[in-house]
Amino acid sequence: MRKSLFFIYAIMIGLSTFSYGQFKVSGVVKDADTKEALPGATLLFDSGEKSKISDADGKFNLTVNKSDVRITCKYIGYSTKVTRVLSSSDLKEIEILLEKEDSQLDEVIINSLEGSQGFKKPLLGVNTLNIKTVNKLPTALGETDILKGLQMLPGVSSVGEAANGLNIRGGTTDQNLILLDNAPIFNPSHMFGLFSAFPSDGISNLQLYKGNIPAKFGGRSASVLDISLRNPDLKKFKMNGGISVVSEKLSADIPIIKDKLGLMVSGRASFNDFVLPIISPKFKEMKSNFGDVAAKLFYKINDKNTFSISNYQSYDKFQTDLLGTFSGINSSATQFRYKTINLTAKWSSAIGKKGFLETIYVNSNYKPDIILPEVNSENKVKISQGIVYNQFKSSYRQIVNNHTFEGGVDVVKYDINPGVLNPNQSTSIQPKETQKEFGLESGLFIQDEIAIGQKLIVSGGLRYSYFMNLGPSEVRTYDANLPKSESSVVSLANFSKNQVAKSYGGFEPRFGLKYELNPQTNLKFGYNLSRQYLQQISNTTTPLPTSRWKLSDANIRPQVSQLLTAGISKDLSEGKFQVGFEVYQRNTKAIIDYKPGSDFFLKNFPETELLQGVNKSYGIELMAAKEKGVTTGWINYTYARSLNQVKQGNLNSEMVNNGAYYPANYDRPHTFNASLVIGQGLHHDFSFNFTYSTGRPFTSPQGYVQYNNNLFPYYSDRNNQRIPAYHRLDFAWNIYNPKMDPKKKFKGNWAFSVYNLYGAKNAYSIFYRAENQVLNPYKLIIFGSPIPSLAYKFSIN
Repeated sequence: MRKSLFFIYAIMIGLSTFSYGQFKVSGVVKDADTKEALPGATLLFDSGEKSKISDADGKFNLTVNKSDVRITCKYIGYSTKVTRVLSSSDLKEIEILLEKEDSQLDEVIINSLEGSQGFKKPLLGVNTLNIKTVNKLPTALGETDILKGLQMLPGVSSVGEAANGLNIRGGTTDQNLILLDNAPIFNPSHMFGLFSAFPSDGISNLQLYKGNIPAKFGGRSASVLDISLRNPDLKKFKMNGGISVVSEKLSADIPIIKDKLGLMVSGRASFNDFVLPIISPKFKEMKSNFGDVAAKLFYKINDKNTFSISNYQSYDKFQTDLLGTFSGINSSATQFRYKTINLTAKWSSAIGKKGFLETIYVNSNYKPDIILPEVNSENKVKISQGIVYNQFKSSYRQIVNNHTFEGGVDVVKYDINPGVLNPNQSTSIQPKETQKEFGLESGLFIQDEIAIGQKLIVSGGLRYSYFMNLGPSEVRTYDANLPKSESSVVSLANFSKNQVAKSYGGFEPRFGLKYELNPQTNLKFGYNLSRQYLQQISNTTTPLPTSRWKLSDANIRPQVSQLLTAGISKDLSEGKFQVGFEVYQRNTKAIIDYKPGSDFFLKNFPETELLQGVNKSYGIELMAAKEKGVTTGWINYTYARSLNQVKQGNLNSEMVNNGAYYPANYDRPHTFNASLVIGQGLHHDFSFNFTYSTGRPFTSPQGYVQYNNNLFPYYSDRNNQRIPAYHRLDFAWNIYNPKMDPKKKFKGNWAFSVYNLYGAKNAYSIFYRAENQVLNPYKLIIFGSPIPSLAYKFSIN
């Protein structure tokens, strides 16, 4: 009897213990200042025995078998927070508020393999780059450069050191949608590609989508670079700034109404023309100034609604005497002036417990000008261009059980000025104005992320885009059996204002899948189709800031790209190491190339100078990263090809290289990158970058012809040779708060860096000169020697 009572008592105690020990923990992770939800936060339960990732609304839930649970919450850019939860508490949902991290020393280096958030997501080719990591990397002339930081990632490259933009997985620079707080950036660099055009101190984070592109993005066929301006601190005033060899910068956080309204301003300006001759004697007569400023006004209406207005402006002034004449205009110099003015207004509203509505208006205005001072005259000829971009976008996101749903609509209005020639007082030059282009692009999108069981997550998205080329305009019809030219015009149609001259449209499916082989290993697969109705046309290796933008019309078809990706990633040593492998293949229709000797400057009908074809790109990317510890960094290797085929007709004038595949300008088969940051305690660290890549293609003459005792090169196949391979090692020594007093409100940091440490004489291009009846090749070198620099940064809290 006693044994039976003891047994029953033991069972009751066990059941009561089990009932007490197992309970559900749920909550939400938010920014402590703005109360905005933080999606993708990492939550470790009981020292990492279990883990969760907060969802799109910052929420999480987990059932545990302990009465006392410690939750460690981590999020990039924020201080780690540990919260203790007891089962005896009456809290049904806990709120974890994270403070923004001021220190530069405790950041993981890069989420290059999608990081803790991306590891759980079904998307491939998504890179989250922490701006504080970029600040640690070696720089050219002390300038923090986002675009050069991105080029250290697999699948991201450029044609050279003075290249305007990025080439991503076989795409051209105009196939990348670059957004700064949702507003497009048409020229992402200063000084023709030497520096990126983003004020780094005003940026919170950036995401590069080079694989699966979410359905909410449209308009470009290769990638999306989504850069976010940081919100102002609503509690206390902060200021930071710095000075380098090239520029001076200053940023400030200004609380206007504590915990409600604040302003963030970040600006940079350069007035250091004396640096150019130091870089190269060829730049002795060059003049260059640039600047950019970003501002964000953030208003927390209540716990469920916020409103913000962002403004970004940049300008460049660049003068060179190397060009001599421009488009037949005899000038003593060529001055390039271009500026961007962007405005974004965003209203965000939480609806219920799991709904989120976001409405955005964007205005973007890009104005490039060319100023040509005439020889022996005070007159200046001006060529003006411009793009005006207006967008309205609204989206709704909601989480229902194991579904994360998002849907919305966006409309974009384009107003493009291809060029206006104003001769001013010139008597030898006639004014000219090309017809403007107008377009309307609309998109509807839905996306759903579904968790199926414990191991499978599927993301399916569908976008429908519709584009209309609008009048007023004149549209030619050409003889279908002849190349497009002035002599093959059959008819000319006139369209009135807002009349549809031509329309295109179609579905754009987006699909991603992640299967968990085990808690440390994921398999992923993705498919992506994108349509592009706006393209940049250029006959140079890299587009100039003044290169022409062209809307699709009756004679220029939109580009359509399909991308297939597959990969595997593995998390090692509790997240300290990650390794990954990805393969991709992209096929793009209606790419744009140019006819030999083409000139579409100030042409009303540039289709007579252009050809359209196909591109096939494929590659293999391998990467390993160490994200935690005293020494952090990553290495990656990419094998990639990008090949064009242009065969618009059967005549030689309608083909490139007789219709065979040929390497694109940015085709670089082998690339190896390595970045290393070696911590030396709280107050300094060392960092190194090394990069190697196959030389890009260029067109070498097959021979030459002699006429009037002058040699003229003869060209046959396009991109038939390669410049020598590119390689470079950079070094930086970062010193944080050298006075070592953490209580001081004023803190100063120093950064000493050497760009091109061993002075590699990398060729940007190859050109030929006729000397003694022989054509001799020469290399154009941008940075042919080590470039040391010293930069100083300060902060006041």
